[in-house]
Amino acid sequence: MPGKQPDNTRLRRNIGFQRFFSVSGLAFAVLFMAASLTPTLIPRTYVMQGALSGASAAVGYGFGVFLRWLWLYLELPMPSGSRLRLINLVVAACCVLVLVVFLRHATEWQNSVLEVMRQPPVTSTYPLRLCLIAAVVFLVLVVLGKCFGFVFRIVAVWTQRFVPRRVANVVGVVVAAGLFWTVANGVVFRIVINMLDASFKQADALIEPDSVAPAATEKSGSAASLISWGELGFRGRNFVSSGPAADRIRAFTGQGAMEPIRVYVGLPAGETADDRARLALDELKRVDAFSRAALVVITPTGTGFVDPAAIDTLEYLFHGNVASVAQQYSYLSSPLSLLIEPDYGADAARALFREVYAYWTTLPKDKRPKLYLHGLSLGAMNSERSLQLYEQLGDPINGALFSGPPFESSLWRTLTDARNPGSTAWLPEFRDGSFARFMNQNGGTVPKDAPWGPLRIVYLQYASDPVVFFDYRDLYRPPAWLNYPRGPDVSSALRWSPIVFVLQLAIDTAVANGAPIGYGHVYAPQHYIDAWLQVTGLDDWSTQDITRLKDHFAATAR
Repeated sequence: MPGKQPDNTRLRRNIGFQRFFSVSGLAFAVLFMAASLTPTLIPRTYVMQGALSGASAAVGYGFGVFLRWLWLYLELPMPSGSRLRLINLVVAACCVLVLVVFLRHATEWQNSVLEVMRQPPVTSTYPLRLCLIAAVVFLVLVVLGKCFGFVFRIVAVWTQRFVPRRVANVVGVVVAAGLFWTVANGVVFRIVINMLDASFKQADALIEPDSVAPAATEKSGSAASLISWGELGFRGRNFVSSGPAADRIRAFTGQGAMEPIRVYVGLPAGETADDRARLALDELKRVDAFSRAALVVITPTGTGFVDPAAIDTLEYLFHGNVASVAQQYSYLSSPLSLLIEPDYGADAARALFREVYAYWTTLPKDKRPKLYLHGLSLGAMNSERSLQLYEQLGDPINGALFSGPPFESSLWRTLTDARNPGSTAWLPEFRDGSFARFMNQNGGTVPKDAPWGPLRIVYLQYASDPVVFFDYRDLYRPPAWLNYPRGPDVSSALRWSPIVFVLQLAIDTAVANGAPIGYGHVYAPQHYIDAWLQVTGLDDWSTQDITRLKDHFAATAR
C-alpha cells in the first residue's frame, strides 16, 4: 500500500545507519567527547578542543564497539524489539543531555585554567565550531576504523576455510594490524618524516641576511674560532650572537664584568658526536674557558635550542665570568627527535660531558672552574643520562640544573617516586635536600640555608607543565599530582577520567610551549635566578640586587 512506503524507507535508513554506526559505540563516543571538554593543564582554543573532542569521541566509539562485542562473545542476554529501542532512546537522551551540560560549562572550565595563569578570560569556546571540527575528526577516524574492520573480515572469512573460526579471527586481526602498520609506518610516516626532516634541515642551515658573525673571540663562529659561522646551525648562531655583553652586565651591576664565553658546535662541524665533542673541547681550550669561575655543559633540545632565560641569568649572576658549551645532536623538534633517534641525544650529551669532565679532572682543584650541567626539556633528560654518578664518587661535578624534565627522565622519576611522605608529587622533597631539590615559580620547600652535599642537583618544574607530568599510567589511574593541595598553577576544576585524561595531556604536551611565560613548558628567567643561586651557592648578591635582577628580566621577558 502507498501509505506503507514512508515507514519502509525510514526502516531501511535506520538499518543502514545501524550497519555503519554502533549505537553503543555512539553512546560512549558522546560521553568521551563530553569528558574531553573538562580542563587540564594548558588552555585550549576551540580548534584544539575540537580536534581533541573528535579524537576522544573516536576512542570512545571504539570502546563502545568493543564492549558490545565482548557482551555478545560472552553470550549474555541481549534485549531486542521495542525494549531495545526504548533502551537506545533513553541512553541517547541521557548522553545528549550530558554533552549539552558539559558544553555549557566548557567556557567556565577554560577560564579556570586561564585564571591560575593570570590571563584574561575568554567569552566563549564557540561550541558550534567546536562540534563541527570534532565531527569531522570523528568521522575520519571512524572511517579508518571501518577500513580496518573490512580488511579483518575479508582475511578472517577466507582463513576460516582452513582453520577454526576463532583462530581465523586472530589471524584477521594480526594481518589487518600488520597491513595498517606497514602502510602507516612505511608510507605515510616516512613521507611525513622525510618532509619534516628536509624542512628542519633547510631551516637549520639558513643564514639570515642580517646575521653577522660575532667579533668577540670568546664566541664560536668568530674569525678566531675553530668552528665557522656556517657550521653552527640556526640555533647555534642564535645562541652565540645573543646574550649579555660585558658592558651590559657592567652597566646593570655597577661592578666589573667579563665577556661571557659561549661555545657551540653544530651538526655540520663534525661527522660524529665524538668528533664534535673533541672539537668543542679544543674550542674551550682556545678561548681559555677553564680559567673562568664557572663552566656549564649544556644539552640543547631536539632542535638545538638553548634556553636564553637560563644562560643569560647565569652570566649576570657571575658578572660574565662564566663559559658555556653545547653540542647539537639534531635539528628536529624534541618529540620527533625522541621518536626517530631516541638514543642519539643521550649519546651526544654523554660524549661532550666525557670530553669536558676528563680534561677538567686533570686540572688543579683550586684553579679549575666550577662545573655544572644544564638542560631544558629533552635536553634535561639527555643531560641527566650523561651524568654517571658512580664515575664521579672521587671527584664530582659541582651541580646541575634541569628545567622541565620529561616524564621519562629516569633520575627525576626515581627521586619523585622516593619523595618524603607528605610532600607533593608536583614539588617533592627528597630526604634532607642535600643532594637534590625541586623548585617552581615560588621557589622550593627546602630552606635556602639548608646544607648541601658536594653535588647539587636542582629540578625547576611547573605543576602546569604536561611535559613533566604526562604519564601513560594515567590511562587507568589518577596521577598523584592531582591530589590536594595542588600546584598554584593547576585549576581546581581539573578532574581525572579514564582514557580521556591521557588524550587531554597528550594535546597539552603538544602545545605546552604556547603557554604564558612562567607556566606550562615556558620557563621564566626570574625563576631560573632562584634555581641557579641554589645550584651555585653564590652569596655575593644582596637581596635587593637579586630582586632588581628579577625585575629586570621579568620586564624584558614580557
